[in-house]
Amino acid sequence: MKYVYCYLFKDEDGWAVVDTGFNYSEAIKVWEMVFSKLSIKTTSIHSIYLTHYHPDHSGLAGWMQTQTGAHVYMSETDYQSFHRAFGESKLMAEGFANACVEHGMPRDLAEKVERQFVRMGDHVLPLPEFTILEDNRVRLSGEDWDVIPTPGHSDGMICFYQPKKQLFLAADHVLDKITPNIGLWPYSRQNPLEDYLQSLEKISSLEVKMALPAHGKVINDLSARIKEITLHHEERLNDMFQLTKDGKTAYETAVEVFKDRELNSHQWRFALAETLAHLEYLHQCGRLIKSKDKMIQYHANQFVNA
Repeated sequence: MKYVYCYLFKDEDGWAVVDTGFNYSEAIKVWEMVFSKLSIKTTSIHSIYLTHYHPDHSGLAGWMQTQTGAHVYMSETDYQSFHRAFGESKLMAEGFANACVEHGMPRDLAEKVERQFVRMGDHVLPLPEFTILEDNRVRLSGEDWDVIPTPGHSDGMICFYQPKKQLFLAADHVLDKITPNIGLWPYSRQNPLEDYLQSLEKISSLEVKMALPAHGKVINDLSARIKEITLHHEERLNDMFQLTKDGKTAYETAVEVFKDRELNSHQWRFALAETLAHLEYLHQCGRLIKSKDKMIQYHANQFVNA
């Protein structure tokens, strides 16, 4: 995505921010322009809430913290993911590159994927000092907002819900036109698509007049959009089952699924992770069997009806 929506909330103590955006010079200039136009003193920003650890949401948290002295809050789970992805060890980049090869990706492409993954860490510097968000409710603009865990897009993703005004800060959990990337990553929960579908079901019971996403347009009919996304994943699962039932690696499957697009290394990272999430869902519900010789292959379980 080329942009991300960040949200500002004013209260009697100053300002709170939800998500900070990607760390690059143009984004910093936009924040400085916003502070100027709204006459916001940086020292009046007291809280920064991150919906999840991905760099387009967390990237400027460290910069903003140095400017404001604000606390930076994130879930415990995504705090751990953040450091595995962007800390000194770069565990997630190395682990994912190894998984790429194990699942059939050519080694030279996997190495490009790893290098690109590592470079992403440059866009979250300086690293903020985090405070773990343990409360199930936060106060924004003088109103209590429920903190709702919505694992799927990331293991520790959170959304915010204001029941009186029926507003839902959807982050990347629900988007209006595209489906959020649901990927299987190393050192993470191993059935993220199941997590995601359960999270969609959880929020479908909320009374929401307006869902405010991190990308795209405002969603005025959240229930309908949830149904569309759920149907998309059901169709994608069936497509992937048909592609792999006679035996394929995840990379071979992804080549077929994304055959109409020419992918760069950044896009291949998400394409393979998304493919793995769907194949692993099918494996864990018993429709596919996973076997390994030189590489991991998925194929149909002959004892389960398709």
